[in-house]
Amino acid sequence: MKAPPGESTAGQYVPTTTRQEVRVYDPEFTLDYDGFDPDDERLREALTSTGNGYFCSRGTAEWEDMGEAHYPGTYAHRCYNRETTIMGGSPVLNEDLVNLPNWLVLKLRIDGGEAIRLAQVEILAYRHIYDIRTATVARELRFRDRHGRETSLRSRRFVSMEHPNQGALEWSLTPENWSGRVEIVTALDGRVSNRAVARYRDLEARHLDPVSPRTYGPETIALKVQIRQSDTYIAQAARTRVFREGSEGAMLVDRDLYQMEDYIQQVLSFDIAAGSTVRIEKMVAMFTSRDDAITEPLASAGRHVLRYPDFAEAYDEHVAAWDELWDICDIRLPREPRAQLLLRLHVSHVLQVCSRHTSRLDAGVPARGLNGEAYRGHVFWDEMFVYPFLNMRVPEITKGLILYRYRRLGEAQAAASEAGYRGAMFPWQSGSDGTEETQTVHLNPMSGQWDPDLSRNQRHVSAAIFYNVWHYYRATDDVDFLADYGAEMMLEIARFWASIAHYNPDRDRYEIHGVMGPDEFHERYPGAREAGLRNNAYTNVMAAWIAARALDVFEVLSKSRRTALRARLRVSDAELRTWSEMSRKMFVPYHDGVISQFEGYEELEELDWEHYRTEYGNIGRMDRILRAEGRDPDAYKVAKQADTVMLFFLFDDAELRQVFEQLGCPYDRDLVRRTVDYYDRRTSHGSTLSHVTFAGVLATFDPQSSWLRFKLALESDVSDLQGGTTKEGIHMGVMGGTLDLVQRYYVGARAYGDVLVFRPKLISHLDGVSYSMRYRGTPLRVRIDGDKLSVRAETEGFRVPVRIAVEGELVELGPGDSHEFRLAAVPA
Repeated sequence: MKAPPGESTAGQYVPTTTRQEVRVYDPEFTLDYDGFDPDDERLREALTSTGNGYFCSRGTAEWEDMGEAHYPGTYAHRCYNRETTIMGGSPVLNEDLVNLPNWLVLKLRIDGGEAIRLAQVEILAYRHIYDIRTATVARELRFRDRHGRETSLRSRRFVSMEHPNQGALEWSLTPENWSGRVEIVTALDGRVSNRAVARYRDLEARHLDPVSPRTYGPETIALKVQIRQSDTYIAQAARTRVFREGSEGAMLVDRDLYQMEDYIQQVLSFDIAAGSTVRIEKMVAMFTSRDDAITEPLASAGRHVLRYPDFAEAYDEHVAAWDELWDICDIRLPREPRAQLLLRLHVSHVLQVCSRHTSRLDAGVPARGLNGEAYRGHVFWDEMFVYPFLNMRVPEITKGLILYRYRRLGEAQAAASEAGYRGAMFPWQSGSDGTEETQTVHLNPMSGQWDPDLSRNQRHVSAAIFYNVWHYYRATDDVDFLADYGAEMMLEIARFWASIAHYNPDRDRYEIHGVMGPDEFHERYPGAREAGLRNNAYTNVMAAWIAARALDVFEVLSKSRRTALRARLRVSDAELRTWSEMSRKMFVPYHDGVISQFEGYEELEELDWEHYRTEYGNIGRMDRILRAEGRDPDAYKVAKQADTVMLFFLFDDAELRQVFEQLGCPYDRDLVRRTVDYYDRRTSHGSTLSHVTFAGVLATFDPQSSWLRFKLALESDVSDLQGGTTKEGIHMGVMGGTLDLVQRYYVGARAYGDVLVFRPKLISHLDGVSYSMRYRGTPLRVRIDGDKLSVRAETEGFRVPVRIAVEGELVELGPGDSHEFRLAAVPA
């Protein structure tokens, strides 16, 4: 099946392995690009990245250099650098996730000619294959050079899920109509910079300083560099060998060495005959000075790469590690093959950024993964969309990622204090140390102007962190984590909201001013000098919910821990009374029978949506369009993404109804429907998260529209629906969010106290769906067949009996127990 540019299909690729055995790639786990398209290559490179939760490399062909069509990039958690750019005479400080030395370099030269590149040869056949199941990128290439020589080249590459520091690359090279002398150039290139995102190119992009190249014996080269400001050292070592077809040991080849301060290469020379095949394998080790249990990264990289087995054995270990993950994380959706494929792609990418290796690091969830440089590799609130999937499968990963936030609690407390508040105010964009990394200016590509960026006022990121900790606890019953880490964060966040809110006696309500909601198009009131808005409904309702849950946290803790925590944090009885009042008296604005996005929203101008759709086509970034026209997006009823609607996404109807009733605010199903419809008509969906949010909310009362949004969310990255953003890095939020949609909104699995409740929707699409999950430590297997939902508690790994409820029927499952529930008819 051929794929049009920007898309891919499930292909039936049959590559040859290193031992010439036939391996059939499962079409349900394969992205297959047929034909080379330079305009589409950077998108494919992002989508076919290979990673293991420690580091990740884009799916760039090893023989290509950085250019308009290609962008080799390798990124690792924790490898940030802060640099200053002088813009218009003013210093602008930014911190970036650093593009690390390129370990992929492997090039072919024939009879002393120049290195082969796709732009310089006639491509006879080309396939670019991504095995989703093993996060392996492969290429099959046949080409004719300018001398008429025809050559076949098969390439395969992975970053090991078994060994966090290991990468591996394999070529199978066959001259078809010629014999001669070939040279294989294998290199480690530290001359890289951060140049992937066009709108950042005026900013300082040099982040690496050379330290030293060296060798470890005749087969192994190594390179060490230093990240300039953060003083982090990166070391890579590469062992390259050549094998003849059918032979066991490596060939003896001539080797020439060339090195500079920030670059080292070997050239392997040997003769090859027409029709014969040679295999080249490059095994790589990468370490940083922030790794545990090392004395120094260069020595560790050199020592480890010498111990690595050959490609085939390393690949088998890598596959075994992925098999274990798929046993836990796969989602089967047999009636929807396209959705099935893309869900698996999303599982693969989530686990490549957030794996068990990650849980042992001091790492957060970069919003654009480790696949590019968009958002400068910063950590936003997108983790909120990723954790629900991980909580129910590999919660130890969530736990490790939440600790990233806990270790930066001191910075959040300092930020709150400097702003005149109490508690912990986490940054909208976080990087290395938890200080605010949000830029103060933002380039509008449509106008070419640098506009002020006020998005740091999205204080709701602190609400997201509170929400994440609470729902991790609900899914795992990990009271120890709550007592040791989570409760402290949650209480300090509740304290922050109590301090940023103020009591308005005229309304007998608490209000919050000067913040932004999730909709980034509204930063202030039209014509106002001061930043922020009054009483963003999402923020205020979240603050009320947090105030109530903070009181619940004390009830979960043991008496001794509760007493100790109150004493250490100096939580007074007066604070507890304030939290209780906030849970009952936060102000929520309404207008025209719907919840207002913020106070005064009804006074904004309506937008001529039809005009802008006709004029511009893609109107996702209406803020840029309006500013380029000299208009102020703050003046219009236009949202980038779900804002008020997020409330209906995060909480089910019963829980949110309880919050509104406790506040004494109107709430009913018609209000929800009206509010969702109102904002749907005024939202440009310029964020991929918006499709996820609306899909989840619409599942209850407009299933078909929900399913259409779900499919849009699935296609967001693989089809690059935003028109060029995915090549800069995949979107972790939408990938995790689509998995959450199946689990929490369509199958309807949610934790309530000690009961796991299922409320399935769209079961006509879900017929045959099955997946594993883990609730409170006990592994479960869930399946829907027609109008029946079955749940089985696995014997292996069983921890505690679990209580399952479906449509009022409640059962308790012990080890090996299963139960089949009959589902009432629901809308298709």
